[in-house]
Amino acid sequence: MSYLADVGALARKDLLLELRSRDTLPAMLLFVLSSFVVFHFVLPTGTDRLAAQGLLWVAIVFTALLGLARAFSAEREQSVLDGLVLATRDLSAIWFGKALSILAFLALAEVVALPVFGLFFGRVELRTVAAVALADLGIAAVGTLLAGMAAASRARELLLPLLFLPLVIPLVIGGVGATVADHPSSYLGLLALYDAVFGLVAWGSFAYVVAE
Repeated sequence: MSYLADVGALARKDLLLELRSRDTLPAMLLFVLSSFVVFHFVLPTGTDRLAAQGLLWVAIVFTALLGLARAFSAEREQSVLDGLVLATRDLSAIWFGKALSILAFLALAEVVALPVFGLFFGRVELRTVAAVALADLGIAAVGTLLAGMAAASRARELLLPLLFLPLVIPLVIGGVGATVADHPSSYLGLLALYDAVFGLVAWGSFAYVVAE
């Protein structure tokens, strides 16, 4: 229970900081909604469904990247990451708590974004929602690890996208495939497998990232 208590306290800290500062979530919402508005007016009339779904996943990935860039900003600006390392029984709890808060931000952004996408580009199907939910898990898992790595670098604004974007290509492939394929189960399985494998890798390796 002590491990779960640490995870809950760390996730609650991030959520309370966001409620007070309102830095990350409004920026994510503004970005993704602006992207859909721009895509709506830029794309020619009659654009096929595959192109529209591809744009959905591009918007999701870059919205997540915007949130991840702020993931460790409070710890970095206030120099409290060392304190968290000393106060936490298991360093992976820092990753777990941070990943939960990032997942919450992604979910809140997409609760607003998906209906807007449906308004502009057509009905959002249940399999699209399932694919987005599975992709969010992978983005939160991998993104938290990479954001922690980049936070210690002076070139973090450049390093995070360079590390993050190649690793989420399987999520984009699985997400688009699950959305447009006649039989989406294999693509949903790919997303679930990605979540399991990369989630375990991120959970197991975060302690070494923080220690370094």
